[in-house]
Amino acid sequence: MAPLGRALPARRPALDRLLASRGVRRAVDAVTAVMDARRLAWLSEADGRIGTTLDLERTAQELADFTVPVLADGAAVDLLESVLRGGEGDPPGGSRVPLTRAMAVTAIDRLGHLEPAPVGELSTLHPAPKVAYECLTTRRPVLVRRIAPDQYEKIAPTPNAARLMRGAGVHSYMVVPLVSRGVLIGIADFIRCGRRPPFGPRDLALACELAAKAAVFVDNARLYGRERDTVVTLQRALLPRAAPPTPGLQVASSYRPAVDPGGVGGDWYDIVPLPGGRTALVVGDVMGHGLAAAATMGRLRSVARTLLNLDIAPERVLARLDLAARDLEEDQVATCLCALYDPAEGTYRLASAGHLPPLLIDGDGAAGFVEVPPGAPLGAGVIPYDPVTVRADSGGRLLMCTDGLVKNRTGDVEGWLEGLRRAAGGPPPGLAQMFEAIWERTAGADGRRFDDAIMLVAEQCPPAGGRLCVWDLPADGTAARNARHLVRGRLEEWGLGEVADVTELVVSELVGNALRYGRGPGRLRLMRAERLCVEVSDTGPDLPQIQHAPLSAEGGRGLQLINAVCRRWGSCRTPTGKIVWAEQDLPG
Repeated sequence: MAPLGRALPARRPALDRLLASRGVRRAVDAVTAVMDARRLAWLSEADGRIGTTLDLERTAQELADFTVPVLADGAAVDLLESVLRGGEGDPPGGSRVPLTRAMAVTAIDRLGHLEPAPVGELSTLHPAPKVAYECLTTRRPVLVRRIAPDQYEKIAPTPNAARLMRGAGVHSYMVVPLVSRGVLIGIADFIRCGRRPPFGPRDLALACELAAKAAVFVDNARLYGRERDTVVTLQRALLPRAAPPTPGLQVASSYRPAVDPGGVGGDWYDIVPLPGGRTALVVGDVMGHGLAAAATMGRLRSVARTLLNLDIAPERVLARLDLAARDLEEDQVATCLCALYDPAEGTYRLASAGHLPPLLIDGDGAAGFVEVPPGAPLGAGVIPYDPVTVRADSGGRLLMCTDGLVKNRTGDVEGWLEGLRRAAGGPPPGLAQMFEAIWERTAGADGRRFDDAIMLVAEQCPPAGGRLCVWDLPADGTAARNARHLVRGRLEEWGLGEVADVTELVVSELVGNALRYGRGPGRLRLMRAERLCVEVSDTGPDLPQIQHAPLSAEGGRGLQLINAVCRRWGSCRTPTGKIVWAEQDLPG
């Protein structure tokens, strides 16, 4: 669009007499109508040119770019520091001049050598231009139709900038406030130079109308940015801060929020160490975005963590999560993938509730997706969930992720998953390098990510120093004696002879209970990690409970004894029966 700076000269009596004829007046009115139509069309065009994103800096730059060269030869936009921090701006009646930060600058080539306040710099770093301060304090536009020689220092940010403005022929200036919903959020100032006519009242009115439009766009970007920061803060507060010790596994995670504030939502994960060196891994995604999705994610994660700490099988965890999701007030659906790693077997037991399948990468870098029955999403009410068990080689990796990692606005699901498989395969780098390579290769064409995403990777590594022992026990009266002998020998090898007597007592009670109530013991497992853990498996379906035996009873006090000498104990069901375990603190 051609510049709008050809304003009609102010009328004088002599000129009025000269233009007295009806035809000349009609011509002047026609020109004025054409110019007004051009101004309205230009203002209408602003709706499609300003506020195309929800990014504050980009919105400010779009405002400056839109005005040059149509309205002005140079433009700058400053936003209040409080607005950039997500605050509400400066309401009417403020007692102090608010701090501003330069956010955008645009000028014609002729003015490219000027020295405006650098983008991103606080206004306090330079002496405050008095004209801009007048606009900030009064919330009213200021027009300097023709800049007097002594006014350049009151407009430019520095004395040198004032000298350059004077030398470049800048002769007219105006500054307008950016006010949205009655609150000041910034200012925009404009200059003209050379033969272009100075700004007039019509130009000032046009700039004020444009500023009112742009202020709404800037404020929308501020509100979306604040919501995004709130959601990301909430989400990260609900996610694990660090990976706990996981025997037999090296676990790492990586999270990336969406660029678009509307894309941040309910992605979550958790890592839960379990007795016997087992580790539960879970990744979930609540459909939808914003605070509601993040809040639902927090509830589901809390329920899942509680269930996993009870040592419940993955498929049963998902069944109970489905019930919890149906009880939520919000009509939201979530997906979830749950894995239970057993270092003694080197296997993962997996169950999925409509989630992306995990990727298994062997020690040579060959990658393939695990065929886990997908199941229905949580909250759909379609159960049960069918588990699958897979074996992982030493050095192999299991990658679990949310759909934000692979999906973009083009292509299909199969294409996205194949791209992830190629990105994760190859010679295994370190986990940090693996994350960066996958993030880079799965991003969109412009590098932007339209949905938040989580990666959780578990690399299998044998427990250090042979700290995990598993023995098969006979289903007869020699089982307890054999178990005591095996445990004492291994504890002495580990230099833990001082806890051997207590551990033998615990083992005798666990094996005896398995013989009496569990159709014979199956396996004995001894694990040294942060604590010393003993567990015995059997094929019985009933979980043990502490009994308050009468004083005359000869038995029924085994679990009371274990409860007294151990840090904690518990039991859980397995596909073939149950496991009863007990943990002791290590000496020293």
